[in-house]
Amino acid sequence: MRPLLLFAPGAGAPSSHPWMQRWKNRLSETGEIETFDYDYMREGRKRPDPLPQLIGAHRKALNWARERHRHERTILVGKSMGGRIGCHVSLEEKVDGLVCLGYPLCAMGDRTKLRDQVLRALTAPILFVQGSRDALCPLDLLERVRAEMEAPNFLHVVEGGDHSLRVSKRQLQASSQTQEDVDQRVFQSIAEFMAGLPLANESLGSQHQRSATF
Repeated sequence: MRPLLLFAPGAGAPSSHPWMQRWKNRLSETGEIETFDYDYMREGRKRPDPLPQLIGAHRKALNWARERHRHERTILVGKSMGGRIGCHVSLEEKVDGLVCLGYPLCAMGDRTKLRDQVLRALTAPILFVQGSRDALCPLDLLERVRAEMEAPNFLHVVEGGDHSLRVSKRQLQASSQTQEDVDQRVFQSIAEFMAGLPLANESLGSQHQRSATF
């Protein structure tokens, strides 16, 4: 049976944003996908709600999606903040896996303010998809955190990618590729991660990391 994918947006744009819609359409090939907006977005406010309220809204959306689909497997996918809140939700709700598209490890890009505590507490397998020039998640810091995580964790690096996994036109031309090529490789990595989740759950004690760089 296809898994249920709950896809959460980042802090600055709602689920109706073209970026979210493009990835929703792409990810729909791997499962039944639902999106939602946090309360502050629906109310037209720009400042995100406090963490407990964000977690509550995410859990509410998850429960609604599960009632609607009743699938055996659930994967939380999130853009930036949506991925971070999904990690918090996984500590309270049983999920089969997490996919973070641009995890915001450094608060406001400050390397001294890491949002790593929740990552160290995870038990569900997680895939990080990170741009190599994302100031909110320097890869050296992420690797340090990954090495100390208990949960099985995996990494797909988008060379030259920014926080939204976009590669500059100059670099795309230099490498004779398109953004569609880049996104397709990301999608393939996500699909492989999802396909391997049962194996990852069975090997919590022996398989903690796999790094994939494209």
